[in-house]
Parts: sequence; C-alpha cells; structure tokens
Amino acid sequence: MGVEFGKKLYSVKESYWIFYAGLRTMKYVTRAKKNNELSPEFMERIMLAVTEVNGCAVCSYAHTKMALEAGMSNEEIQKMLAGVMDDIPTDELAGVMFAQHYADKRGKPSQESWKRIEEIYGISKANGILGAIRIIMIGNTYGIAWSSFFNRFRRKADKRSNLLYEISMILTCILFMPIILIHVLISYLFRIPIISFEKEQQ
Repeated sequence: MGVEFGKKLYSVKESYWIFYAGLRTMKYVTRAKKNNELSPEFMERIMLAVTEVNGCAVCSYAHTKMALEAGMSNEEIQKMLAGVMDDIPTDELAGVMFAQHYADKRGKPSQESWKRIEEIYGISKANGILGAIRIIMIGNTYGIAWSSFFNRFRRKADKRSNLLYEISMILTCILFMPIILIHVLISYLFRIPIISFEKEQQ
C-alpha cells in the first residue's frame, strides 16, 4: 500500500520557512536521542504520520523500510500510511497526533496543542518531537519535487506537480542553504522563539 497524493504542495516561500525551522530544531532531535527520550520506533511513527498528511511517496517508501528496521510491524506501518492510528502506544499517541496536526496546519500549530505537548513530555522531549516533525517536513517538501521530477520521465509524476514547480524547488533547495544557515545563526543570537503558532481567528 502506498501513500496517495496528499494535499496542496508547499510553495517555494513555504519551503524556505520549513527548511529554516528544520535546521533550527535539528539539535533537539540529536539531544533527545542521546538522552533516550525518543526511541527509533517513536521517531518513525512521527515520520510516517507527517508523511501520511503530506502525501510524499518517496518518503513513504524510505520510512517504511526504516520503520521495519526499527521494529514496527508491517501491519502498523500500512495502517499509519492509511491514516489509522489505533496501534500506536499510549505514551506516544499525543506526540504522533501533534505531528499530524503540525503538518495539517502547514507548520503553524495551535498554541494550545504545543502547550499540551510540553506538559505531557516536558520541554526537552517536546523539542525533540518538534525537531523530528520538522526533519520529515523538509523531506516531504523537497522529496515530492525531486521524485516527481525524476518520475516525470517515466510518466509517474505527482499529479499535484508540474515541471516548473519541480525545477524551482530543486534550484531553491540548493540556493537557500547558505541564506538559511545565516538566518538560523541570527535567530540563535537574538533568541528568537523556535516555534510560532496559527493566528487566532477574530
């Protein structure tokens, strides 16, 4: 079972902020893994949950393999890729659901949902979860464009995409890197918050 084509693709502008956000929180994933706060299985459940929302076929394939190697059953993996979450361990469910919410809100979750994640897991583990979500968001955002570009020659391109979009994403992925690294450094120096939230409706 593969991932179906998901929701609207991320724009070039959105991809910049997804890339930036991912680099800002990557260190928290490393720290959480080092402190045994995020198990390989938990990481993969987060990755699969986000991929299910975004509909990235190449990430689905890659993380199916990684999830199997982490010890997850094929049945659970296929359920997650179909949006069914009934096999997730109770202590991981909130984190996985937040991952879905984060992707569904295109990187702008509700402040209340994030506050709840911090309450459940503590700040260190919550930041690790956020970092893991953002890593796969980068993978999904650019993975769809890259795989669609190469699959286009085999007439298997993502139906949501087009050649101009794919070339734009591939080029900006390379061009953004040095700019984002500087942006991340400036944000660190000025202690800019690592997460922003959806705007409340008036």
